Amino acid sequence: RGRLWTQTIFLACEGALVLVFANSNSLGGAIVIMVFFSLFVQAAEGSSYGIVPYVDPPNTGSISGIVGAGGNTGAVGFGMGFRQLDYKEAFLIMGFSILGSSLLSVFINIKGYSALFWGEDQVVSKETGTLAVPEQNDEDAADVNA
Repeated sequence: RGRLWTQTIFLACEGALVLVFANSNSLGGAIVIMVFFSLFVQAAEGSSYGIVPYVDPPNTGSISGIVGAGGNTGAVGFGMGFRQLDYKEAFLIMGFSILGSSLLSVFINIKGYSALFWGEDQVVSKETGTLAVPEQNDEDAADVNA
């Protein structure tokens, strides 16, 4: 639950700082805002990769690749936005998109763990102290491979 809160808070701060940056009027203020924005960008990226191992433990590498590809996709999309739109408008779209992402991260629900506002954590085995890797279900595997 703490990792999800961290992700949500960092994304909200990142989006808010983009909106503040879009409305800044002085060079010094814009530089200070951009420095803090950059810190929250890096923190949000790190918190994303902190959630990855819990999504599907046997496929952590694949999930990491998807997360990384999502970052590249966002960069290309916003790059096109900056080419086609006025800078202030592009920054506003970026800021509201990031704020929307932070709101959507409230709905992340990882099997075995509670979400931000609902659910309960799975009981951890006292012998191992960790959650067990799920066993493969032959019926599910047959459905995927069909």
